[in-house]
Amino acid sequence: MFRKLDETISVAGQIEPADVAEAARQGFTFIINNRPDGEASDQPSAAEMKAAADAAGLGYAAIPITHAGFSEDQVVAMGQALAAAPGPVLAFCRSGTRSTLIWALARARAGDAPAELSAKAAAAGYDLSPIRPLLG
Repeated sequence: MFRKLDETISVAGQIEPADVAEAARQGFTFIINNRPDGEASDQPSAAEMKAAADAAGLGYAAIPITHAGFSEDQVVAMGQALAAAPGPVLAFCRSGTRSTLIWALARARAGDAPAELSAKAAAAGYDLSPIRPLLG
């Protein structure tokens, strides 16, 4: 369910509030929600996910990303959330792809090598080729 990109972050498709407690049991300390509210009629809201994170003692950030692409503000917010997390992060969206792409953009900005980011994403089943030119 959770796909590990590296020791600091894993990604997932849509999770439910009950999955947050499992994430805490697995050692995650922070949840990043990259899915906009209302994208699907059956998804939990950002408020529900934040309440679940609070109940589990986890940090939480909502950085919703639509299929229109990524903004500078979103990349900065993702970098800040990753830097502020006290331990492993679980980021989610519909499939984990947007979470992986925004993670890679934020980490490239922090100086990580594009080839290393691509290898980590590929090992977890994600393809960074759509954003490869943006990684540097």
